[in-house]
Amino acid sequence: MKHTFFFLLLLAVTTGRAQNNTVNLIPQPVQVQPLSGSYTLKNGAAIAYNKPDAKAVADLLAQRLSTPTGYSIKAQSGKTGAIQLRLTDTPDNQLGKEGYTLESSPKGVIITANQPAGLFYGAQTLMQLLPAAIEGQTVTKANWTLPAVRITDYPRFGWRGIMLDVSRHFFTKDEVKRYIDQLAKLKYNTFHWHLTDDNGWRIEIKSLPKLTEVGAWRVARAGHFGERADPKPGEPTTYGGFYTHDDIREIVRFAQERNVTIIPEIDVPGHSMAALAAYPELGTTKNPNTSVNPGTRFSEWYGNGTFKMLVENTLNPADEKVYEFLDKVFTEVAMLFPNQYIHVGGDECYKGYWAQDPGCQALMKKLNIRHVEDLQGYFMNRVEGILKTKGKRLLGWDEILEGGISPDATVMSWRGIKGGIEAAHMGHDVVMTPTTFAYLDYQQGEASVEPPLYAGLRMKKSYSFDPVPDGVDPKYILGGQGNLWTEQIPTLRYAEYMTYPRAWALSEVYWSPKEVKNWENFAQRVEKHFERADAANVSYSRALYDAIVKTSVKGDKLVLQLESEMPGLDIYYSIDDTMPDNQSPKYAQPIELPEGPITLRVITYRDNKPIGHLITLKRDDLRRRAGRE
Repeated sequence: MKHTFFFLLLLAVTTGRAQNNTVNLIPQPVQVQPLSGSYTLKNGAAIAYNKPDAKAVADLLAQRLSTPTGYSIKAQSGKTGAIQLRLTDTPDNQLGKEGYTLESSPKGVIITANQPAGLFYGAQTLMQLLPAAIEGQTVTKANWTLPAVRITDYPRFGWRGIMLDVSRHFFTKDEVKRYIDQLAKLKYNTFHWHLTDDNGWRIEIKSLPKLTEVGAWRVARAGHFGERADPKPGEPTTYGGFYTHDDIREIVRFAQERNVTIIPEIDVPGHSMAALAAYPELGTTKNPNTSVNPGTRFSEWYGNGTFKMLVENTLNPADEKVYEFLDKVFTEVAMLFPNQYIHVGGDECYKGYWAQDPGCQALMKKLNIRHVEDLQGYFMNRVEGILKTKGKRLLGWDEILEGGISPDATVMSWRGIKGGIEAAHMGHDVVMTPTTFAYLDYQQGEASVEPPLYAGLRMKKSYSFDPVPDGVDPKYILGGQGNLWTEQIPTLRYAEYMTYPRAWALSEVYWSPKEVKNWENFAQRVEKHFERADAANVSYSRALYDAIVKTSVKGDKLVLQLESEMPGLDIYYSIDDTMPDNQSPKYAQPIELPEGPITLRVITYRDNKPIGHLITLKRDDLRRRAGRE
C-alpha cells in the first residue's frame, strides 16, 4: 500500500507539471491521469445517484449545470445517467470521508465516494473540468466538453477554513451565502464567522435584546480605520446590521448543503466594546457613555507587541453577572450552530482596567494569584465550563494558552506558528492560521499601488506554507485557515478581491499532498481560474503580475533588485523621468542606482504586452526599502 501511495504521488507530480491545457484544477488532486477522448454534456443529460444520501449533491450539481447551459438536466435515482454519483457499498479506506474518484470518458462521468462529502468535492472537480463559462449565471452558448481523465483525490487536512469578520463591516445574509458558495468550490469545509467585536455585535440574542438594538449599530464614518472621529453625543447610529435566528438557520443550511461547517466566534473577554455599549454594567468602569466603535484610534500599540486601550473593551472577570450574560449568549449560539465548537476569541485582551478594579484585586487575592494576566485563565476556564453545559468545545486564539486551559480546548495559532507548536506539544488540537502566511487582509502586492495597510503577504508566500512544523506530531494539526479581517474592507466585492487568489493558494496548501505542490505550475493554473472568476463575476487581485521592487545598500551605493511572482515576465524600468515600455532597459541583474533625485518607474510585460501595474518610486522611497524583505 505504501509503494502504491508513493507511485500515485510521483504520478501526480508528473501530471501536475505537464498537464494538458484542459486540466487546470485548484486545489491539485492527489492523482490526475489524462485519458484519450472527451465527454460533451448534452441537453437532457441525467445525473444518476445510487443511494438517497447522494440526492442532495445530485440536485445541486444539476442546478449548477442547468443555469449557464440552459439545458434541462435532471437528477434521478438509479444507475443509468450520463453523470453518475456513486456511494460505495464497502468504504475505500484510501478515500476516507471526503475523498473521491472521478473518471470521465466519451460515454460520461462517474464519481465515486464513501460519503456525500466526497461526491460533493468530486462534483466541484467536474465543474472545473468544464469551460470557464460554466461558472456564469446566465445562459451561454458553448461547447460543454470536458477531457477524459481519471482522478483519485482526498484531502491532506480535515480542517480547511476561511474566516470572515462581519463586525468591522456588516455583510448581508445573501452576501455571506455567496462568499461561502465560492469557498466550497475550492473544497474548503470550514467557515469561521467572526460575529462580535468592538465595532458591531452581529448575532441576535433574544434574551439580551440590547445586543442588537444598540450593539449592532454605530455612527457612520468614512476614511481609514483607526483615524476616524469619535461619535458625538446624540449622533444617530445608522451603520450596521445583524443576523436574526432565522437568517442564521438559513445560512447554516446553505453551508451544510455545500459540506461547509460554520464556526461562530463570540470574541471575549477583550474586543467586547459593542457588548459594553449595550450593557455597560458588564465592564469594570461601567461607563454609560460607551459606544460601538466606528473605527477611531482607541488603542496605543508599542513595538514589542504590547498595547494600551484608551477605552475599556473588556468584560469584568470578577463580576458573576458577566457569566450569567455569557450563559445566555452561548445558550442561543449553541442552539443555532450544530457543530462541536464555539470560538471564544481570547485575543488581545487588555488587562489595565482589571488591574485598577477593586473587584478584580479581591478575586486575585481569593484565587491566590499574583499577576493580573492570570485572570484571563480564570475567565476562560469559566467560559469553557459554560460551553460544556451546552455540549460544545472551546476554541480560541493562541492567547488562551497563557492562562492555562483544559486538554479539550483547541488552539488557533495566529501569532506565527509558535503558539501552535507549543499547543501541539501540550497535546492540544491546533488549527494553523499564522499572520505570516494566512492573513488575507494584508496587502498582496506593491505597497505604493494598493490601499495602505501595515503589512503585506504575497500569494507565493501563502502557497509556501506548510501547516505541520518540523518536530510536531501531525496528529495534533487539524489543518489551517485563512483570515479576512475587514477594517479596510467595506464591500463584498473588495472582500473577494482580498481573498482571491490567495485563498486559491491556501486551498492547495490545505487539500493537496505537499509533494505535488509546484509554484510554477500553480501560477499557470491561477491564470485559468482568473477566467473562471470573471465568468462568475468574482473579484480578484492581479498583483502576481506586478514587479517586486527591493533595494539594499552596498557600500555607499543603493542597489536595486527586481523580480516577479509570475514566472516568465519581462521587467522594464526607467530612471530618467520617462514612461517605461518594452523598449526601455530590461532588467537582468541588480543595478547600482546613480546619486541624485531619481524616480524609478517599473512595469512588467509578457509577449510584448504590458501586464502589470506601473510602479513609481522616488529615491527616498527606495532608500527606505533597503534591508526589507
